[in-house]
Amino acid sequence: MRHGKKFNHLGRTKSHRKAMLSNMACSLIQHKRINTTLAKAKALRVYVEPLITKSKDDSTHSRRVVFSYLNDKFAVTELFREVAPKIGERPGGYTRIIKTGNRMGDNAEMCLIELVDFNELYTTEKKAPSKKRRRRRGGSTDGNAATQEQSATTEDNKATESSVKEEEPKAEVKVEKVEDKNEAPKAKKEESTPTAESKDKSTEEEKKD
Repeated sequence: MRHGKKFNHLGRTKSHRKAMLSNMACSLIQHKRINTTLAKAKALRVYVEPLITKSKDDSTHSRRVVFSYLNDKFAVTELFREVAPKIGERPGGYTRIIKTGNRMGDNAEMCLIELVDFNELYTTEKKAPSKKRRRRRGGSTDGNAATQEQSATTEDNKATESSVKEEEPKAEVKVEKVEDKNEAPKAKKEESTPTAESKDKSTEEEKKD
């Protein structure tokens, strides 16, 4: 009896099944997605995911172990160079199976198996929803603090403007005083000039006499 045996032989011998899964794993690594039957996809997922986990350790020993399963040096280099760096932070679940319906002819259940991190539709970063804030009628503490800051800034501006206005008349007074001082010597000079003219006239009269 075959009770409790969950391993699927896929109707093939061990050598045939191993060669088929190796070829499918190479195709999945190189093309990132393949179409196959659901039974083969489930068997392939169990076969390829341990190899992807092994590729996180990029060493000669890891490459040799993976090569013993894939038997394709191009698939090995693709796995270690492109696939491993992209799935480095993922702890497992590297593949996704999407059912695509039944096949015409034998009505076999078909599906698409792909590497999760290489699907651009599912891996696009979603924008975080913006949080809407509601204000109460009384106003929040943040609003009160903002109004206090605004009032303080307006008071400072008014104080500076008043100080500037007070300083401007003082400057005008100083200028007027300076002008008065400059006018005083001019008046003295004008007064001194008539005395000189009178002295000249007196000397001329003495000469005539």
